[in-house]
Amino acid sequence: MAKCVRVTYDSTVLYDDMSNGGGIACDIENAIRMNADCMVVQTFIGAPGESRSLELLSRTADAGARYGIPTLGVVAVGKQMERTEKFFLLATRVLAENGANIVKSYYCDGLERVAAACPVPIVIAGGKKLPELEALEKAYRAIQEGAHGVDMGRNIFQSDCPAGMAQAIGKVVHEGYTPKQAFEVYETVKNQ
Repeated sequence: MAKCVRVTYDSTVLYDDMSNGGGIACDIENAIRMNADCMVVQTFIGAPGESRSLELLSRTADAGARYGIPTLGVVAVGKQMERTEKFFLLATRVLAENGANIVKSYYCDGLERVAAACPVPIVIAGGKKLPELEALEKAYRAIQEGAHGVDMGRNIFQSDCPAGMAQAIGKVVHEGYTPKQAFEVYETVKNQ
């Protein structure tokens, strides 16, 4: 399992503009000490903090390249930010062009075009907590439409059987299981 370390800090959801502020929370030396497999930087395309977040992404990617640690750029979608194909086409490309080796984005209609246009692999965020079968369906659609993986934090950790859900998501992403097949894995682990 890879260890991805968030290396930047930003404002919380208590602010209307989450792009306000931000900086380096973990430098390359600390990432190396923590045995990070990947460094994660959140960005704010289209928000007032866009320029600063892209500078942090570029600096992190440069430092990571010196030590062979890839950088995952996260497309943030704050309270007022759009979640359209047009936005994600731009945002994912901008992150890749500014050094991200992998881009974490959100599922949208037109994801197949977004994934095809992005020059680096895309991982899709899990978003809000969904019932287990719906989360598996979302993961399946994302993979079928070109995503290289999913980041399903709360859809695993808030599941009534996190171990089963983690295994089921893994089956969808790595073994091509359908949502129904993966849900059976989840149910089997849950009922053991």
